[in-house]
Amino acid sequence: LGCMEWEGHNSVPPEMWLLPNWFPFHPGRLWCHCRMVYLPMGYLYGSRFVYDKAETDEVVLSLRKELYCEDYDSIPWMKTRHFIAPMDNYSPIPFVMEFAQNAMARYESWAIFQPFKNFVRKFGLSFSAEYMAAEDLQTNFIDIGPVNKVMNMLSAYHLAGGDLNHPTVVNHMLRTADYLWLAEDGMKMQGYNGSQCWDTSFAIQAISECGLMDEFPNLSKKIWSYLERTQILSTEVSQASPAFKYESFENRNKYYRHVSKGGWPFSTSAHGWPISDCTGEGLKGVMVLLKSKSVQDAVKNGSLRDISESRLQDAVNVILTLQNEDGGWATYENNRGFGWYEQLNPSEVFGDIMIDYSYAECSMASLTALVDFHKLYPDHRTNEVLHSIEQGRKFFESIQRDDGSWYGSWACCFCYGCWFGIEGLIKSGETPSSPAIQKCCRFLLSKQRENGGWGEDFTSCYDKDYAENGMDSYGDDGSGVVNTGWALLALSEAKCDDIE
Repeated sequence: LGCMEWEGHNSVPPEMWLLPNWFPFHPGRLWCHCRMVYLPMGYLYGSRFVYDKAETDEVVLSLRKELYCEDYDSIPWMKTRHFIAPMDNYSPIPFVMEFAQNAMARYESWAIFQPFKNFVRKFGLSFSAEYMAAEDLQTNFIDIGPVNKVMNMLSAYHLAGGDLNHPTVVNHMLRTADYLWLAEDGMKMQGYNGSQCWDTSFAIQAISECGLMDEFPNLSKKIWSYLERTQILSTEVSQASPAFKYESFENRNKYYRHVSKGGWPFSTSAHGWPISDCTGEGLKGVMVLLKSKSVQDAVKNGSLRDISESRLQDAVNVILTLQNEDGGWATYENNRGFGWYEQLNPSEVFGDIMIDYSYAECSMASLTALVDFHKLYPDHRTNEVLHSIEQGRKFFESIQRDDGSWYGSWACCFCYGCWFGIEGLIKSGETPSSPAIQKCCRFLLSKQRENGGWGEDFTSCYDKDYAENGMDSYGDDGSGVVNTGWALLALSEAKCDDIE
């Protein structure tokens, strides 16, 4: 944008995509969120894109004055590559990565490397442009998240020669609103384009557990309709879209995508990225609606579209193929890389982003979906499903902490993780009297506050230790309603006999 010179950035070489797929460190092995951000970053860095009116645009010129403590033209940009504010330095750059970045700075600037770099870079840029186009079409120009969304859009603008009326640029601009929301203190950009499918799946399961599905038939029918059209690449409409051709083996292999057909997303079908736990909860949502008379009557009379058994099998296939070797489930894909990739993490503000890890939350949702599916359809891939469930059970036992808790990675934190850990074990065959369940119950009871609730905050996440007083400033005498709800869900599932 012209608010910083490219010399102040560490190298993001797009030619890394040209490495053979078997190469130990290949961007195709990165966690998809990391990979899909690296993609447009590499394109913009490799093409050295700069806003062509940067030297005269009043907004850019004012930002140059606002952002820096010294005159913009006097800044030695190459020496600023490792500058980071202490408060932002959550994940300090490892020595290995800092060394690699300094080596790459020579690769970018020394004359001896330029013939080779210039030759391979043009091919890296070409593949990056092709890959971004595939991501745009697979996600209806929403892209996997807001960071690669804006950079894909900027890259599309560059590829279109600055033509704002180019169809690709227009399509991108039309989907920008998916990420925007207006708060009391101004415009914000969300970390995702919503959580619609995730929330709906949990809501209908809660309604079912309360026995209220047929008390509110219109609600149940609307949710069925939503889940039916949200299942990825499973409807006539989605299979007629440009995204469907990328589900072929050749295209999935070329663009490093896992199987999508049959999964459910975190947000909307248009987003196009299935996730293990969202697929599990979406599948469970559909299965509880199979018990709703009002829904099934509407399917029979044709007022609702059917969700065939084969579509449920597609969802099971997604879940089975997403299970990692350790028995757990990651988010969007299997773990493709190695732990040592974190030594090459270039981001100071995010830790553990280089590969997709197995998580308690993703594993519980996937595992329990398989358990519920097997009860309804015991003859479908019986041995594979039962083996997957058993491996999942062992995974939960293997990641339980010494104090009896489970670490929750997608919320704060231990009360949350304990709920997933206990439910995962119970549903996979553990009894409430098992040592693992009893140990977790003792942990939760030891954290109960005097007023009967539980409370912890986000410091549990980065300290990886229960924040005893985390809710003192927010909750009711240190207890929070959400943490308390999670703890009670866990203890109820465990049939904890300490009623008082």
